[in-house]
Amino acid sequence: MTRVWQWNRPVTVREVLEDLQQERSIAYTTVMTVMDNLHQKGWVRREVDGRAYRYTAVSTRAAYSAALMNEAWSRSDNPAAALVAFFGMMSAEQREALKDAMRIVLPNLHGASELPSDEAADEATRERADEPTDEPTGEATEDPADDADPEAGR
Repeated sequence: MTRVWQWNRPVTVREVLEDLQQERSIAYTTVMTVMDNLHQKGWVRREVDGRAYRYTAVSTRAAYSAALMNEAWSRSDNPAAALVAFFGMMSAEQREALKDAMRIVLPNLHGASELPSDEAADEATRERADEPTDEPTGEATEDPADDADPEAGR
């Protein structure tokens, strides 16, 4: 699937074979069998092109990854705890990607059709600042552990 996603267009078994052969020795029939298996599983669709098939990914790599995460999360007996554990495993780059995604998704969850303007975002921040919380008063500080590299101690 990685090769099909990388090409991002309909590909033949021969094209995938030649691409893979740059890294290792592999038989045409092996690639053909894998492509057929991917078709049988519904991951790619194919159409006849002369005497060959052209294969196209049914979904994007991002959609496939999201489906895997959703499936794993839905199998948890405690979804909130699973998310907390997952977030705890994230690298700094992954946390930034999560923040970017939430900036895109949150307005849509509330029925907005586009991202809020800076002025609207500033007002929302002021409104949240006026709401009572159970947190102690005083200046909030960031936990330096949030930016720690989980791989650093290994």
